[in-house]
Amino acid sequence: MEIRSIFRNISPIDHRYSISEKDLFDALAAWISEEASIRACVKAETALVIAHLAARGDLTPALRSALEKAGDSVEPDEVYAEEEKTRHNIRALVNVLKRKTPPETAPLVHLGATSVDILDTSLSYRMKHVTQEVVLPNLRKLELSLCDFVEKEAETPQVGRTHGQHAVPITLGFAIAEYVSRLGKSILEIGKRSAELKGKLAGAAGAYNATAMIVKDPEALEKIYLAELGLEPSEHATQLVEPEYLLRLLLEFNTAFGVIANLADDLRNLQRSEIGEVREGFASEQVGSSTMPQKRNPWNSEHVKSLWKAFMPRVLTFFMDQISEHQRDLSNSASQRFIADYVTGFCMAVRRMTSVVEGLGVDRERLLSNLRGGGIPGGVMAEPAYILLAETGVSDAHEVVRAITLSAEKEKTSFAEALAKQPDVLDRIGGKLVELGRISSKEDALSFFGQPEQYCGLAPEKAKALAKKYRDMMNRVVQKPQFLNNNH
Repeated sequence: MEIRSIFRNISPIDHRYSISEKDLFDALAAWISEEASIRACVKAETALVIAHLAARGDLTPALRSALEKAGDSVEPDEVYAEEEKTRHNIRALVNVLKRKTPPETAPLVHLGATSVDILDTSLSYRMKHVTQEVVLPNLRKLELSLCDFVEKEAETPQVGRTHGQHAVPITLGFAIAEYVSRLGKSILEIGKRSAELKGKLAGAAGAYNATAMIVKDPEALEKIYLAELGLEPSEHATQLVEPEYLLRLLLEFNTAFGVIANLADDLRNLQRSEIGEVREGFASEQVGSSTMPQKRNPWNSEHVKSLWKAFMPRVLTFFMDQISEHQRDLSNSASQRFIADYVTGFCMAVRRMTSVVEGLGVDRERLLSNLRGGGIPGGVMAEPAYILLAETGVSDAHEVVRAITLSAEKEKTSFAEALAKQPDVLDRIGGKLVELGRISSKEDALSFFGQPEQYCGLAPEKAKALAKKYRDMMNRVVQKPQFLNNNH
């Protein structure tokens, strides 16, 4: 087989990312590389022979061992060389395996199967295991890193932002807890969907024509075959496994990818010079710009967003692969091969975002300054002023407080200073604050409005509760989760 420099590969996955994330690339390659694809097809063909022998009552430990050894000896370059003659990938694989398997079992290789009984089944097998052994552990690590961050910053005051404008006070931990919740639910759904992937041994049109000529109960043979691979049969098959099983898994990948891209966007924006509330880790010899030595760009967050832009649109292809005319056409053959690219891009984004979260620095002084400042310093406290005033029976409280904010804006003063010029309003609000136990006397009312960090609602409690909830969930999802009865 031809050996070429890694830098002559066309896809950046196979040069840039295979170098920068070697351990992740190697873990993925074990399941979704071309070599892994061929070896999974060999495993499926071997499982079929074992199923035939088991159905006949002829399976022995020695035969099983010999069959597995024969399968392990098949090399991808042999299959590719054979395909040059057959112009058919599965027939080429069958020919190679027949030459290696024990002579008495050679007639059973591929017996009763059509190509897609092997291809779709082996794809489900690979996708199930790459999800369980690579995707989920990486997602779990990211989720736990987010939980760590949320717990640490649960009480760190931050200004909330809606429409890009200052809203009301929250905490930084609460802001990130959004992603803990959204991603956590998606991780659980990915685990569920991966456990539901199916295989088949139903023949050329899905009606068990071929296997009905071999055994009395073709569906029982199918179950034996799939059990060898840790799978169950598709409820109905044409030449294909029902596509929705895989589609739903890939769509949930895409949902999680969107959550991560949204987080990347938020973190990137919080690193803007004029905001400066958080900052990505930056190595001592790292360079931010080729011409501006002072630059420390949020390039990792931007990189995650960029990967999402490259791979998210592929969901359209996943939907198009849902359709195949009648019992099967070949229009999915090429497009499904690129699922491997998508899974790799997704995992690279997960890994990169984990490094961002683990190294994220927080500028608490800047957070507090931004919260207390803004267009109208302390203006984020207009809401509690309006609420408290309305609680005293003032029906147009919203308009009264809005007028105070306009006065503060015009006179370039703080909200508290503008409020102090309305003694009747301040007296009513101060009395209500005393009733609530937020201050000891009315005279302290202005101090309350000068410290917006006191008005965070349930943000700290919600942040801590969500971090604990999803940490507990992730700790129940071990590296090889209990979603599966694994016969690997």
